[in-house]
Amino acid sequence: MRVVVQRSKNASVTVAGEVTGQITKGLVLLVGVTHEDKQEDAAYLADKIANLRIFEDEDGKMNFSLMDVGGEILSVSQFTLYGDCRKGRRPNFMGAARPEQAVELYEVFNSLLREKGIRVETGIFGAMMDVELINDGPVTLIIDSKA
Repeated sequence: MRVVVQRSKNASVTVAGEVTGQITKGLVLLVGVTHEDKQEDAAYLADKIANLRIFEDEDGKMNFSLMDVGGEILSVSQFTLYGDCRKGRRPNFMGAARPEQAVELYEVFNSLLREKGIRVETGIFGAMMDVELINDGPVTLIIDSKA
């Protein structure tokens, strides 16, 4: 699994003109699943992201985690994270898991975050979504469960 993590002051996702998820201070997660991913990958990433120290303390140093600051998560499924752009001009998405496998792991990932007491909002899996955010910092990281 691969997740783009963006520290956010405010974010929302809209599907067909309707807001399906909205957060204030927290993280926007773009979540991609590949063929060989398992529940262990989802568990690893949920723990890593919940405890990643990327929020600033009183001295301006990144010492606090999402759990420490009581932040929220906006989780958005994103199969294009496995787009291969090395050949030609059109990305190849063969690295992305099939929807039936990806949706299961995406939901497991979100459930694991909720089990930690984190408020998790989402888009709609497989839908065309508009994501708006105010990226705080900006702080943007890419975390891969295989790396």
